[in-house]
Amino acid sequence: MFAAQAEDCDIRTVESWPGPNGELKRPAAVLLAHHGLQCGFCTPGFLMLAEGYLAERPGATKEEIREVVAANLCRCTGYQTIVEAIDACAVARRSDR
Repeated sequence: MFAAQAEDCDIRTVESWPGPNGELKRPAAVLLAHHGLQCGFCTPGFLMLAEGYLAERPGATKEEIREVVAANLCRCTGYQTIVEAIDACAVARRSDR
């Protein structure tokens, strides 16, 4: 997408996540807590993927999450901790409702 195509669109990036007091949004905090980080190269992609997917599918199962995260390449992990973190985030969001 070219920048001109994004005019009048709501653009969210991982850089906008820390709140005014520096706290992490839930996907980032949960990924950190579940040790879903390695070198960090793929982390922004997983965070934005999780945020967007869980916004559309709050009731996502682990199998659905596993399928979705396969779209983002990570060379350091076996994806298991990332799937666990995103699932934990989904469970926490459901309990917030």
